[in-house]
Amino acid sequence: QVQLVESGGGLVQPGGSLRLSCAASGSSFSAYAMGWFRQAPGKEREFVAGISNSANTNYVDSVKGRFTISRDDAKNTLYLQMNTLKTEDTAVYYCAQSRWSWFTNTDSTFEYWGQGTQVTVSS
Repeated sequence: QVQLVESGGGLVQPGGSLRLSCAASGSSFSAYAMGWFRQAPGKEREFVAGISNSANTNYVDSVKGRFTISRDDAKNTLYLQMNTLKTEDTAVYYCAQSRWSWFTNTDSTFEYWGQGTQVTVSS
């Protein structure tokens, strides 16, 4: 059974940085694309960033230039480096594993999900 466990969330001031991690187990991590999604209170879950098994990446426009997704296949770990955080980045962030080596920005591409980690950007 695939398990995804996020960590690294917390409270940060606007302009600050956080690095989220997602530890994966139970699958051939390197074979699959991975992604980060987020859900703010009262809003639908949205795609944030994705990375294929060959490290091709894509981002939602609102985080381009501020967030970086990366993966360490030797450690079975996915990362999201978040810089210049804004109050509108406040949300629960979810790690997800794609059904395939590639990904799209839609939920249905992803088969397994973590439990989420809270990111709060506030002064």
